[in-house]
Amino acid sequence: MIYTHAGPEISVASTKAFTTQIVALYLLALAIGRARKVLDAPSVRKHLEELLTVPGLIEEVLKKSSAIRRVAKRYMHFEHMLFLGRGILYPVALEGALKLKEISYVHAEGYSAGEMKHGPIALIDENFPTLVLTPQGPLYRKTLGNLEEVRARNGLLVALATTGDEEVPQRVDDVIELPACPEFLVPMVATVPLQLLAYHVADLKGTDVDQPRNLAKSVTVE
Repeated sequence: MIYTHAGPEISVASTKAFTTQIVALYLLALAIGRARKVLDAPSVRKHLEELLTVPGLIEEVLKKSSAIRRVAKRYMHFEHMLFLGRGILYPVALEGALKLKEISYVHAEGYSAGEMKHGPIALIDENFPTLVLTPQGPLYRKTLGNLEEVRARNGLLVALATTGDEEVPQRVDDVIELPACPEFLVPMVATVPLQLLAYHVADLKGTDVDQPRNLAKSVTVE
């Protein structure tokens, strides 16, 4: 058993539990890497030092809450939304879609960006906005291709992009900025703006953010 040390989760829609589970698994991966001698001590120390920067990076994201609320206001009336992420950001896309469904009752679907042509692309039009996770990283160029595919079908586009990115804003309708951070820390930081987006959509629609309908805390049900 691995404890997340997240403290009590008050709301039904767990948020910090998701983030701390990523951190716990990251630490586990470092421990396994060290035990298997894939990582040496200096490498592990470097990763741990980077990990300690995450709270500050999340603070930067939280300061953008007002900007994220403005994006939420533009998309709150849509009935559907697609979330796309590549590689280690695919689970983050799933989390973003899940939170939007849970607390704002918008039908949202998370999908692997590399698999977009195998189904979701058929749904894209001017009434079906897409949020794409496009931070700088090894899969950045391939994800730009996904943006172009959506644009070619007149789909509305929101991008989660690294602050200072000059290419993504030219291809999308709205940008949510993400502070630059090491590749393996991006999921921890990128999750927060998507959770904030879901929160603001729900708040603007007047739904109960803490007690969504038909849901209960997982610890109370089998």
